[in-house]
Amino acid sequence: MSKVAVIGAGYVGLTTAACLADLGNKVAVVDIDQEKIAQLKRHHVPFYEPGLHELVERNAAAGRLTFTTSYLDAVPGAEYAIIAVSTPEGEGGEADLSYVESAAGSIADAMDGPLVVVNKSTVPPLTGDMVSRVLKQRNTKHDSAVVSNPEFLREGSAIQDFMHPDRVVVGSHDREAADKVARLYAPLEAPVLITPNIYTAEMVKYASNAFLATRISFINEIAMISERVGADAKLVAEGMGLDRRIGPNYLDAGIGYGGSCFPKDVAALSAVAEGFNYHPELLHAVMDINRDQRMLVIDKLRQCLDELPGRVIGLLGLSFKPNTDDMREAPSIDIAKVLLAAGAEVRAYDPAAVERSRVLLPEVEYLKDAYAVAAGADALVLVTEWNEFRQLDMARIKQLMRNPVIVDGRNIYDPALMRSLGFTYRGIGRE
Repeated sequence: MSKVAVIGAGYVGLTTAACLADLGNKVAVVDIDQEKIAQLKRHHVPFYEPGLHELVERNAAAGRLTFTTSYLDAVPGAEYAIIAVSTPEGEGGEADLSYVESAAGSIADAMDGPLVVVNKSTVPPLTGDMVSRVLKQRNTKHDSAVVSNPEFLREGSAIQDFMHPDRVVVGSHDREAADKVARLYAPLEAPVLITPNIYTAEMVKYASNAFLATRISFINEIAMISERVGADAKLVAEGMGLDRRIGPNYLDAGIGYGGSCFPKDVAALSAVAEGFNYHPELLHAVMDINRDQRMLVIDKLRQCLDELPGRVIGLLGLSFKPNTDDMREAPSIDIAKVLLAAGAEVRAYDPAAVERSRVLLPEVEYLKDAYAVAAGADALVLVTEWNEFRQLDMARIKQLMRNPVIVDGRNIYDPALMRSLGFTYRGIGRE
C-alpha cells in the first residue's frame, strides 16, 4: 500500500483518487474549495460521473480515501503527490499554468521527506521543468522528482478508462522516479510506455487529443462536401471505418466537439508551436471547422423556418456529450445564445446538465422531459446524443409540435423514417 496525495477534486483528480484507493492505496484528496470538500466528506460527488459516487463511498467508508483543504493533512509522509488541477485556456490560447504552479508551491511547503510529484494535469511540454524549479526553490531540505503521467479519461466512462487503460504513459528525467510511478499501475496489467524524458510524455497527451479532434473536424468537412453532392456522410464514415488502417472511432459527423479537453488542448498545442516560431496550419483548420460546425444548426433552422424571431426552439441535450453534466465548451451554449439573440424562445431538457446550464443560460426555459420540450415547438434540435433520445416516440413528438421540424445535430435518427412520419428533417451531411 502506498500513501498518495491527490491535488484537485475535479473529474480527473477525484476519479484518480478513488480508483487508486480502490487498488488498495491510502489516498488523501486536497482541494481549496471548502464547499466541495465538505460535500465529499459527506460522500456526495459534486458532478455527474457514472459509478463514481459508489466508488467514493466504498473507499471512504473503508478509510482508504479522505478529503481535506489542507496540504499539511495530506502531503507529509506521502510517497506521491499527484497534481490534477485545472489548466484553463489563457487569453492567447495558451494553457494557464497558475493552478499547477500554486499546487507545486504548496506541495513544497508541506513535504517533509523525499517525494515524487506527478503531473496528471494536461500541461504543455516544459511544464515539468517549471514544477521542478518551484519545488527546489521552495524546499531545499528534501529531494523531489517530477514525473509526467498524463490522463486519458473520458467523461462518462472515466472509471472504466482508469481501470482498463489502453496504455499508461510515464516520463521523467529521473528514471527511478518514473519506474516508481509505473508501479502504481502494476495491478492494472496495462501496457506501460516510459519515455526517456518528461517532454515526450507531456507531448503524448496533446498529440493524442489533437489527433482525435482532427478526426472529428475531418469528418465534419467530409459531411459538408457529402451534403452538397448528395452523399450520406454517415454511410461514408461507415465505409471509411471498415478500413483497418482508419477504424470507426471519432468519425461521427455532427455539431463538433466540446468539453474540457479538446478545445483547450488543441489551442494550447497551437500556442506551444507558435511560441517556437512554427505555424500549425492543420491545428488552426481543426479549430476553425469546429467553431463553424455548431452554427450549421442555425443555418438549417433558418432554411426550414424562414425566420427565427418569435419561434419556439427546443434543445434536446445540453451537456457537451452524453453521460456527463459537463457544460464546458458545450455546443448548446453557442446555439442557445445565437437563437436567443435572434429573438427565438428557447426551451431545453437534459438528463443531467440542467442545473449547470441554468447558471450559464438563465434565459432558457428548462422542462422535465423531451415531450414537454416538443409541446408547441416550431423546431427541435438534437444537441446531445443521450440514449433516451434514441428511444423517443417520434409519432407522439410530431403530434405535440406546432411545426414538425427536427435538426439532428448528431445524426442519430433515420432520415427516411423521420420523413415518412411527416417531419421536416435535417441532419449533418445527410441531405
